[in-house]
Amino acid sequence: MSSLPFPVRVAAGLVVTAVEEARDLPRTVAGLPITAVSRVLQLSMRAQQVVTELAIKGDGALDGMRPVEEAPSWARFDDDLPTLPTTRPDAWERPDLDDTSLEYTELADTPRVNGHASRATAKTPDALPGYESMTIAQLRGKLRTLSVDEVAELLAFEEAHADRPPFVTMLSNRIATLNAQ
Repeated sequence: MSSLPFPVRVAAGLVVTAVEEARDLPRTVAGLPITAVSRVLQLSMRAQQVVTELAIKGDGALDGMRPVEEAPSWARFDDDLPTLPTTRPDAWERPDLDDTSLEYTELADTPRVNGHASRATAKTPDALPGYESMTIAQLRGKLRTLSVDEVAELLAFEEAHADRPPFVTMLSNRIATLNAQ
């Protein structure tokens, strides 16, 4: 144990530490900018956290002083909306026809008047039941299971009824692919 006074021992320790740091200076100088930037970013993030915590505490204190609105002016609820009529539009009603002269086809709610369709009607193609209600993606999934004749039947049905260009193109391309195989 040393008999030197405590302040002298602390001063000797500072000198030794300064000499060690001077030896390590070339290595620490290279990382100094990164360390400085890191510390600045760390301090700024901590400052943001403190400010956010203060804002949250302030919101809590101020919320107790303000009355709460029952329903904010910007909120819209289903109960607030006007009710829509549940009957058919007047465009469907024809005073010159009675209920016995109206029939409906299998394709949609297309009225038939006195046995004559107001647009082309036909039964679902046998090649693919439910075809008329399929989406293009559903049809694409089913096409690989059909023969050339079945696809040709679907194409004829499509051209005679809805004549949707994407469906016609897909069916035509499938027929060409099957014929090429």
